[in-house]
Amino acid sequence: MQNDILHIKNMVCDRCIKAVTNILCDLSIPHKPVQLGAVALAKPISIDIKNALKQKLESEGFELIDDKKSMLIEQIKKLVIEIAQKEYTDKRISLSKFLTEKLHHDYSYLSNLFSSIEGKTIENYFILQKVEKIKELLVYDELSISEIAFKLGYSSTAHLSNQFKQITGLTPSYFKSIGTSKRKSIDSL
Repeated sequence: MQNDILHIKNMVCDRCIKAVTNILCDLSIPHKPVQLGAVALAKPISIDIKNALKQKLESEGFELIDDKKSMLIEQIKKLVIEIAQKEYTDKRISLSKFLTEKLHHDYSYLSNLFSSIEGKTIENYFILQKVEKIKELLVYDELSISEIAFKLGYSSTAHLSNQFKQITGLTPSYFKSIGTSKRKSIDSL
């Protein structure tokens, strides 16, 4: 028998939730509503069902996570994506404090673990996520660059522009003019 909660790697968007939900339904696995990175099962599953689930998930680009460190990495990614995709409502809280409070681990431990597994820092991963959010907002063309900077918690438009150019090689204005061809899906970062 298996745990009541399964952790799933590469599950980063609403489309992923739908795909995982469909897989669970196809295998007749009773479950609670699927969330990013995890699914709570209504009851334990057998090893055979778990293996079938693992195969179906892998065929769709997902992966069941069994070890605690990998689960923690996925939780970090989920929280970073969550905070990067939402409006930056509290500019006083730092990313390190946010992760420490949510995950109940010292930030230096989280940072060292993430860097050793992912090959980049949490801060770099966060910046990549924010840049993708900036790209999305630029493509929608509903906000000015200064409004985007304010919405995402940047200290200035210049700071946003410099960070954007450092990551993409393009200015936000130029990116806005060329549109969607340069966007990446957040799960490919």
